[in-house]
Amino acid sequence: MTIQSLRTGAAHCPALLIGAPASGQGKTTATAALARWHRDQGRRVRVFKTGPDFLDPMVLERASGHAIHQLDLWMGGEAHCRELLYRAACESDLILVEGVMGLHDGTPSSADLALRFGLPVLAVIDGSAMAQTFGAVAHGLATYRPGLTVAGVLANRVGSPTHIDMLRESLPAGMRWFGALPRSEAYAVPSRHLGLVQADELDDLEQRIERAAQALGAFDPPLPAPVRFEASEAAPIEPLLSGIRIAVARDAAFSFLYRANLDTLNALGAELLFFSPVADEPVPDAHALYLPGGYPELHLDRLRDNRMTRESIRAHHARGKPIVAECGGMLALLESLTDAQGRAAPMLGLLPGRGVMEKRLVNLGLHSATLPEGEVRGHTFHHGRIETGLAPVATTEAQREHGKPEGIYRAGPGGRLHASFLHLYFPSNPQAVARLFHPDGLA
Repeated sequence: MTIQSLRTGAAHCPALLIGAPASGQGKTTATAALARWHRDQGRRVRVFKTGPDFLDPMVLERASGHAIHQLDLWMGGEAHCRELLYRAACESDLILVEGVMGLHDGTPSSADLALRFGLPVLAVIDGSAMAQTFGAVAHGLATYRPGLTVAGVLANRVGSPTHIDMLRESLPAGMRWFGALPRSEAYAVPSRHLGLVQADELDDLEQRIERAAQALGAFDPPLPAPVRFEASEAAPIEPLLSGIRIAVARDAAFSFLYRANLDTLNALGAELLFFSPVADEPVPDAHALYLPGGYPELHLDRLRDNRMTRESIRAHHARGKPIVAECGGMLALLESLTDAQGRAAPMLGLLPGRGVMEKRLVNLGLHSATLPEGEVRGHTFHHGRIETGLAPVATTEAQREHGKPEGIYRAGPGGRLHASFLHLYFPSNPQAVARLFHPDGLA
């Protein structure tokens, strides 16, 4: 159980960061299996995802039974991450943090996060094409970065009991074995061009997670040692959006929503009203509209025919009410959208030009944007491009050297329609976000 000291402002809770040598090793499957197995033992499990990601958290939320938040030292900052971990430690029996890419990839990396908060690492390694080299990879992950603690190893995609024995015996002395997951399609989560298939699209996701948990449970994975989590000194959020209603599109086409973004809007005092463009629901009576990213290109016919949604968004826009559109939300505001197979459909037409989906990745990375409302941070990850005569009012700045900037567009009465491929992370600057959504702009 969690041990909390209100006097010292610290909480202790067993915790692991699940890392890997590279992407595609099975971190999400392993994290989901661990979360479900410990949850089945009666433990309260909280799961986080390192870095920007919308799809993995959908699976992890189903596995753990709790909302998933991001931990990103650049987008949200240390105080924000510290506060999330502290709150989780105060009410949980286990914290799991799924890493991003390879353990040491990126700046900041998963290893940076683990070192900053004292999180021991569980290395998930795809052992499908390895024998004794498995131990060498584990040794490298454990020794590459001074001060990093690798608590143990979990093998993924193993072929047989004999294979498991070879992998386990190859580990360096003192490295703990957390178990193995057999190579099987019975619990693998399929992928598409932006990552995993959305959780709600898999009718048997619950069975996949449970089978993976049972397979891992055969090894009785140990509960890690408690980690001390300090309370944060993050400043409280002023309710600048008190009394403001924000309509939020949320369905299979517009599903890329950070939980932290919704939390931030709530903390700012806003009332959130959700609706589904795919179901042709009208925009609720609201002061502002939020169109997040997602997969509009997979729902061209439905979006083309959604007369009630189309007319209500156009009416909202004509009244000069704020609209914040990100990535797929922006594509839906163009005159047309063409999918990767060449099929085109008319869209809302609030922005001049057309969107085109490419078969290859167009842009990826962490970005900041200096807006009239203030500097905000986020990320971009998309296969789309736009052809428009509308000049961007600004461009984003990529966090990594030689990164490709994204255009930021403003349109409509008072320029209150804000659109870009950038997925904003609202906790990076709640005051700027409040100005984007407030009908008066809070100038």
